[in-house]
Amino acid sequence: MRLVKNDGLWTNGFIFLQDGKIVAAGKDIKDDDFPGIPRRVYGKDMLAFPGFIDIHMHGGYGVDVMDATRDVFETLEISLPSEGTTAYLATTITQEEEHITSALQTGAAYYREQREAGVAELLGIHLEGPFINAKRKGAQPEEHIKRDGLDLYKAFRQAADDTIRVVTYAPETSGGLDLTAYINEMGAVPSIGHSDATYEEMKAAVTAGAKHITHLYNGMRGFHHREPGVVGAAYTIDELKSEIIADGLHSSPPAVKTAYRTGGFRNLYLITDSMRAKGLRDGTYDLGGQDVTVRDEKATLADGTIAGSIVTMDACLRNMRAFTGATFPELAAMTAGNQAKALGVEDHKGSIDAHKDGDIVLLNEQLGVEETWCRGRLAYQSKER
Repeated sequence: MRLVKNDGLWTNGFIFLQDGKIVAAGKDIKDDDFPGIPRRVYGKDMLAFPGFIDIHMHGGYGVDVMDATRDVFETLEISLPSEGTTAYLATTITQEEEHITSALQTGAAYYREQREAGVAELLGIHLEGPFINAKRKGAQPEEHIKRDGLDLYKAFRQAADDTIRVVTYAPETSGGLDLTAYINEMGAVPSIGHSDATYEEMKAAVTAGAKHITHLYNGMRGFHHREPGVVGAAYTIDELKSEIIADGLHSSPPAVKTAYRTGGFRNLYLITDSMRAKGLRDGTYDLGGQDVTVRDEKATLADGTIAGSIVTMDACLRNMRAFTGATFPELAAMTAGNQAKALGVEDHKGSIDAHKDGDIVLLNEQLGVEETWCRGRLAYQSKER
């Protein structure tokens, strides 16, 4: 098989897993290497990628993080490996304070007691809203949007037992810069989204500590040659890294390619932003108390607003390859390496290297998932194998 490494593609590769960790990863293994260790042999066309890390997903397979039940996480941990995802952030949506608090408490409790191997790992919470701009609300319920959010965020952080890793917010709203600084100071990632910020407001937010942009192009002030806005900041401010939904619906293939060419692969995170209908048939589903209709791989509110996605991480990888021609190492960075670095877990996740977690996804020639290994244990195997 071929190993997708940071420095290129290694043919005749091997990975030695033990006790949930990668003990060694290399090429041209000899018959007498690692004596007595059981071996699984794969074809030369198989690709071994680092397990995908989805830092923005609301749910899928019939569940949503806002359901605030243990079943949500039990379902996600066994379902996400089918798309190559080995770790994720559970993402909330703008809702009543009590509803968000309940979801945060449930997620925090599960985070502390989750299984150690063989399932996708919950790395924490992505708090999307409610501190956003109503003008760019997208599918976020306007009636629950909050301003001057510092005190409420402190309460949310306490409810989440310090498991919030990313916060999507609009820095141009009242109190936004103070919120930026506090989020950053407390160790989470301030991510600008659902925002109508001008370019100058974006620069001020970066000075205050903003680091990310949430689902680039969607729910934000677009690019104009006299007012570059949020998108212009994504293109030109080096400190900012951007999520992007490469499903061909949220952003056209040329727009995705533009982001890839302007910011480069090191500044992009592939995400799904998926909702509960992912993995299910067409129909009507709930997202944050709103009806979402799924038809022909597109999820929309009654007024036609795109409402999350039903795309999978492996589909995002395939699309990114098709839209941009990105190399396999670049795709590995955009699905795992960049995310691991952003979340501060690159010492044990994000690449196929010794001493890191045994999070591996094996892809076939069509870049479909054949096997997924979560912390050294087989979590998913396609029916074809």
